[in-house]
Amino acid sequence: MANLTLVQAINLALIQEMEKDDRVILLGEDVGANGGVFRVTEGLQKRFGAHRVVDTPLAESGIIGTSIGLAMAGLRPVPEIQFDGFLGPAYDQICSHAARMRTRTRGAFTVPMTIRVPVGGGIHAPELHSDSPEAIYAHQPGIKVVMPSSPYDAKGLLISSIRDPDPVIFFEPKRIYRAFREEVPEDEYTIPIGEARTVCEGTELTMVSWGASVVQCMQAIEKSGRSIELIDLRTIYPFDIDTIEASVKKTGRCVVVHEAPLTCGFGAEISARIMERCFLHLESPVQRVAGFDTIMPYYKLELEYMPDAARIGRAIDESLAY
Repeated sequence: MANLTLVQAINLALIQEMEKDDRVILLGEDVGANGGVFRVTEGLQKRFGAHRVVDTPLAESGIIGTSIGLAMAGLRPVPEIQFDGFLGPAYDQICSHAARMRTRTRGAFTVPMTIRVPVGGGIHAPELHSDSPEAIYAHQPGIKVVMPSSPYDAKGLLISSIRDPDPVIFFEPKRIYRAFREEVPEDEYTIPIGEARTVCEGTELTMVSWGASVVQCMQAIEKSGRSIELIDLRTIYPFDIDTIEASVKKTGRCVVVHEAPLTCGFGAEISARIMERCFLHLESPVQRVAGFDTIMPYYKLELEYMPDAARIGRAIDESLAY
């Protein structure tokens, strides 16, 4: 076992998949010589060569369009979009082409492509560097959306994503890139896409979250002193509604926490599914703790925007007191 940060776990996953399968190639802005803006791909160009770790022009639509062609030709590209807000220029390529190619060609072509994207706030970045657009892409059929919250999960989920026959957007919560370490097996392993993780078990309330917000949920649970079951979604789409359903039927209460804006955030979908499946088991309405319906503010107000342990704690108290 190695004691790794999330950055190191992702780097190790890329190394092992590139060694195992010469169809795996990396491309993106500064991923080669500089090792990426967060140094996630550091050392990989030197190890595998510039023909497999390719520095591209600053052109997100071109990066993804090229990757789609490479995937259709039999390779397994892993393009990086440098920041979450830069996905916008590539939206057409992702949703009009990558997501639809299997259906459009009646299965003649698939797009086994994994788009790596640093996501979320908390690092005092400027505009377009701190967004959480997971719900936008979860709404598009044909794309899988993954967001780990720990080094162990990051490695296993990234390997699964690279091996998947269809396009995956792999969101990496940049706030926890180096926030903590965790034991990660040095051998390769996979974690199934679409399978949630029960972080801790409880009987009084179910909490559902993903990405960096899982850390704040753990802090809130510790401060509350209550018996709370925390579920880390890990995969936004397809998501593990069965695990959530079983937990909510046990506890009768649920709080959903995410960093993205409240309105049409993925917490709304989870709340609706809980209502459909668990209505007669609910002891209180599903609570949502989320970002506000505004653009992510600059760094002086950034921490006021994102859910913290205090806001999550208030939702816990309101749910239990209902």
